[in-house]
Amino acid sequence: MIQFYFLSIFCNAVAGYMLIHKKEPGIQKNDITYVVEHDTLRLILGIMSITTGLFKLLSAVQGDVPVIGDLIPALVGFTSGSALVFEYYRARSNLPQTSMDTPVPTPTTMERIFVMHKKQIGFLALGTAVLHFLFPQALLI
Repeated sequence: MIQFYFLSIFCNAVAGYMLIHKKEPGIQKNDITYVVEHDTLRLILGIMSITTGLFKLLSAVQGDVPVIGDLIPALVGFTSGSALVFEYYRARSNLPQTSMDTPVPTPTTMERIFVMHKKQIGFLALGTAVLHFLFPQALLI
């Protein structure tokens, strides 16, 4: 369906940008970066990306290979959405935080994937969104 094609490109692009963007303290509410750093918006976009990735696997664009043609955008959307949701969860939990500067001695698998590699996931999501937009019926993009 064309709607999920559009949602996949949109969610991958915005989630990728949100994962790459570094949070800065002291952002004014009228600044555009305030929207990107808003935690509730990040959670909503993460849930949208996960849902779109799941439905992208179930429905294909007309004339495309059913599962394989949308496999990479769906998996990247699912991964970037999971990173945003996990980031929201970690900000509100009372467990020790893992960051690039001061890592906890034994980070969990989820922290290793979604916290330490969030910029790589963001660049992968942005690249997938651009390629999926430019080559809509290419196999595996």
